[in-house]
Amino acid sequence: MRSIRGTRRTRAGLSLAATLPLLAGAIALAAPAAQADSGRATLSGTKPLWATGTADRGATADGNKVTARVYLAGRDAAGLAAYAKAVSDPSSPSYGKYLDAKQAQERFGASKAQIAEVTAWLKSSGLTVTGSSEHYLTVSGDVAAAEKAFGTQLHNYTKGTHTYRAPSGAASVPASLHGAVLTVTGLDSAPHKADHQDELPPPDAVFRNSGPFSSYFGSNIATNLPAAGGKKVPYAVKGYTGKQLRSAYGAGKATGKGVRVAITDAYASPTIAQDAEKYARKHGDAAYGDGQLNQILPKKYTKTEECGAAGWYGEETLDVEAVHAVAPKADITYVGAASCYDDDLLDSLSTVVDKHLADIVSNSWGDIEANQTPQLAAAYDQVFQRGAIEGIGFYFSSGDNGDEVANTGTKQVDTPANSAWVTAVGGTSLAVGKGDTYQWETGWGTLKANLSADGKRWTDYPGAYTSGAGGGTSKTVAQPFYQKGVVPSRLARANGGLNRVVPDISAIADPNTGFLVGQTQTLPDGSQGYDEYRIGGTSLAAPVIAGVQALAQQERGGRAIGFANPAIYDRYDAHGSRVYHDVTDHPVKGDLAVARVDFANSVDASEGLLTSVRSLGDDASLKAVRGYDDVTGVGSPAPGYVSSYGRR
Repeated sequence: MRSIRGTRRTRAGLSLAATLPLLAGAIALAAPAAQADSGRATLSGTKPLWATGTADRGATADGNKVTARVYLAGRDAAGLAAYAKAVSDPSSPSYGKYLDAKQAQERFGASKAQIAEVTAWLKSSGLTVTGSSEHYLTVSGDVAAAEKAFGTQLHNYTKGTHTYRAPSGAASVPASLHGAVLTVTGLDSAPHKADHQDELPPPDAVFRNSGPFSSYFGSNIATNLPAAGGKKVPYAVKGYTGKQLRSAYGAGKATGKGVRVAITDAYASPTIAQDAEKYARKHGDAAYGDGQLNQILPKKYTKTEECGAAGWYGEETLDVEAVHAVAPKADITYVGAASCYDDDLLDSLSTVVDKHLADIVSNSWGDIEANQTPQLAAAYDQVFQRGAIEGIGFYFSSGDNGDEVANTGTKQVDTPANSAWVTAVGGTSLAVGKGDTYQWETGWGTLKANLSADGKRWTDYPGAYTSGAGGGTSKTVAQPFYQKGVVPSRLARANGGLNRVVPDISAIADPNTGFLVGQTQTLPDGSQGYDEYRIGGTSLAAPVIAGVQALAQQERGGRAIGFANPAIYDRYDAHGSRVYHDVTDHPVKGDLAVARVDFANSVDASEGLLTSVRSLGDDASLKAVRGYDDVTGVGSPAPGYVSSYGRR
């Protein structure tokens, strides 16, 4: 739950706006090399947009060191995409005919001959190959060697208040390697910091909710506070738990037994096992069985201060506890990245695919689309396509800043949620009533107005925009086949072309109707102890949907759903309201809002209380309407959704 502009993450209040952890590092990965001339093949997108003539400060000294990654395209990049589509499309005769990890590597991975050719070329240019994987080679050397290898000059450019190294033109490779090299990262120094082994810091300071609370939506009306929208409003819930979410989204008797779910984030909470177990015990979730919760962690961590490592502990905790709350018998594997930078997060995703650690992967992190280039999109898509052919589906949070205008000044979507090869999960405000009954949902979008000093009115009601579910139309990703005929033309053509629209499906995200989380935190006296707080954001929606998908896969007899979007949209066409809640901003008559009372210091009442009213269903320029929309996609899972997978 954090946000970033540029290359660095900064922490946000977890349950105040619940903003999404975003990728540090604007380096992107290119599409496979295009032919430049008879001697070289261009790696398009390798020159960053900020490396302009006016920002050019001259050539980088030849002796400066460069560390880079050369990503491999594999044997058949076009065939990989085609096969990924075929096995994911319910109308295809190849639907569900997945390959195992070894078969995928043998058919689509880089061959030994390709790796040998790329290695020989890099060494002949004067670079040293320092490491390798199935997906890339890491190299180091001086600027002169890098310029020789990649056929471009490296210059220094100003970017904001900093100066960074970047290619003066697109990088290229020898024509003989056309099709073997996907892209190169590291020529641009902006997202790369000094590497060293870091120790994980202690947990962040404790965050607590004040109350009063509602135990279920509407159970405690704030009669002592001013009316909002002509009526008294309820206090925010203390935080929903698994029983309420399972009821709202139609879990039935399914538990996710036998299904494997992976979670990727950066770093790792040192107390996740005891926190998750204590939370489950306190709130009626099933106890964890032996081996049900596992962690796969890197040998070393880097950039812990820059990335705010301790803040990521809460992200892992939320993801693990939310998946278990919805699918209490599913196996969970957490795969932590060494940092919040793209290369490290890509390594975590690749680990899941290469070892087929799970069929469902929840990811609550991202960045704005403006920070993505064709290079990065291609590298991520390659991992997602490799996952698809193995029957692995990736679920990404759509973002927590609505259309991003208030946050960045530009209307845009988030990435990797914009990829055509992932399921983008949008956010709702959820009302669960007495007896765990589903009442309604709105699209998540919040306006906040504070209580006046005299306590008689809400200042400037309904207030200013604070946060909401990310969504909208991509500027860079073409419309995928599964959105045709479902997504309205006005949305798909919003940027002039025919493009991908985000999200695909949605679930609870609004922190004002959020989920209760239990986590070890640093207490006011400096000790560490378990505490609980309400949290939200599409960082919650993604693991909730991952949990729902685990239930659906169990109903399917354990057979992998894989890349789920074609099946999700197919169900929308075939069943509509029988499997999805059609979420709108105005599900009942009148304005919807809740009252909140928060500690001024986020811990206790010693420095006073802050009282506010938070609206529901006001997401910047995005609107949740009948049918598909760019706040909630096809809607949220209704009771018929999970069971529908048992009918096919």
